[in-house]
Amino acid sequence: MKRRSALALAALLALAGCNANPDVKPDAGGSTGATEKGGTLTILSAASDVNFDPAKSQNLAITTLGLVLRRLTTWDVQPGKPAQVVPDLATDTGKTTDGGKTWTYTLKDGLKYADGAPITAADIKYGIERSFAPELSGGLGYHKSLLVGGAEYKGPYAGANLASVETPDAKTITFHLKTAYGDWPWIVSMPAFTPVPKAKDDPKKYNQNPVASGPYQVESYQQGVAVKLSRNPNWDAATDQVRTAGPDTVVFQLGQDTTVQAQRLITDSGDDRSAFGAGFVPPAQLVQIAQNASAKQRLVTSDAGALSYLAINTQRGPLKDLKVRQALQYAVDKRAYQIANGGAIGGDLASTLITPGIAGRVDYNLYPADPSGDVAKAKQLLAEAGQTSLKLTLLSENDQPSLAKAQAIQQGLQRVGITVTIKPVDDDAWTAEVSGDKGDYDLTVASWQPDFPSANGNIQPLFASSEIGGGGYNSARYSSPEVDKLIEQATAETDPAKAQALWAQADKLILQDAPVVPLTYTKNSFLHGSKVQNFFVPAFPAYPNYLKVSLKQG
Repeated sequence: MKRRSALALAALLALAGCNANPDVKPDAGGSTGATEKGGTLTILSAASDVNFDPAKSQNLAITTLGLVLRRLTTWDVQPGKPAQVVPDLATDTGKTTDGGKTWTYTLKDGLKYADGAPITAADIKYGIERSFAPELSGGLGYHKSLLVGGAEYKGPYAGANLASVETPDAKTITFHLKTAYGDWPWIVSMPAFTPVPKAKDDPKKYNQNPVASGPYQVESYQQGVAVKLSRNPNWDAATDQVRTAGPDTVVFQLGQDTTVQAQRLITDSGDDRSAFGAGFVPPAQLVQIAQNASAKQRLVTSDAGALSYLAINTQRGPLKDLKVRQALQYAVDKRAYQIANGGAIGGDLASTLITPGIAGRVDYNLYPADPSGDVAKAKQLLAEAGQTSLKLTLLSENDQPSLAKAQAIQQGLQRVGITVTIKPVDDDAWTAEVSGDKGDYDLTVASWQPDFPSANGNIQPLFASSEIGGGGYNSARYSSPEVDKLIEQATAETDPAKAQALWAQADKLILQDAPVVPLTYTKNSFLHGSKVQNFFVPAFPAYPNYLKVSLKQG
């Protein structure tokens, strides 16, 4: 699936392709069982590298880095429940005294690194500061635009500190933001808010040898081959409510083709019984698994995932007309798109912008029609707009899955008299075009899953006018003062229930303007061996929770 790299799993889970998934529910093989201690868990990854430098990482809080590194807050995810932000190194999820512009955290007692040294607020401040360094670019950077002085700050290697992050004592850290930001507790769960002791920092080598604050430490690192994690003797389970640290050892086998991964796990022999695949199960193996009772029991499929959508360039010619954009809502053949993406087993049809699993989501459909569309309604709207022979360009990535989905859109629109020319480009060119200033396209298909479990992540990056061009991902080039004001209001709201209501309001208000056509909520499938326990994919994000996995003993 195509989206910016913000939800890439730090070279562990590649989000380059949304594979089809079987119509099965998560297995009964243990998403709620007791945690047995011991054994070696193997994680099979197609990646050739694991980057443990928190400043460069875009890793989810529940996956790889979370085994080794802790943050101020983290995510509590459970099967079938919305994710919650909970304290990690901090005693709570943050206190604000001025409506969300200033946030203060206090560290728990007794926190230590693997070498026995105490974890301090100054270490967290330093970890944040180094994320601003040009030498360590690439990580999630929401905090960079929110912290006072962040736009100008260039990191600690330039000899300066960031004054908007204060540490009055060893256990207290305070953040001063440019504007009120109600989701700040989620922001401090991101990798950059990992403690990094300044004396142990080597920006060229830290990615392979981080100072561990989580239940595991890096024991060995073989580039392109394997990474071995062993227990951190100074991790205290009493201070950690999300990590169970079941296995004695965790080994990442790198460079493992996803097809080979799946085949090994289907066979389920030897050490592979204590393994799981980090990547999506490929379509051919999904068919094979459906006919294999044992493997089928060990397959876990997400309820939903990213939103796939057709972006309509609202700044281009006839597409400026609301009636034309509304016509596209009815003209698109969502069923054909779904089939091109693997069929109903690959994802459910979508009608909203906020994805399932996000708290506060409201299900609705402003453009009800048969899944294959409403040709008559689309033609009527086009006639009212005086557009009966439109010619549009659809920008697509130049790979077979992307082109198949583009062709499904093309064929659907042809039914109502719209001629669509597909413009195939490589991945980098696609990204440059949709996030650049020019926007030389009429339509494009994209996919998006938020970086943290808030509707903020569904709405603001894709529909705020500030995200048009300049590297932003408002690929519909959508600009609405009313929506911008609502986004600002929702962003500043510190009461979660009130914020959720505002985001739901924004969802519907945006779709009334029809800048995008929601297509599907994709599904992801993962396979594990027969000795793996407590393996589940939560409502959000649509990836396994590495922090809970354990192994059957005996």
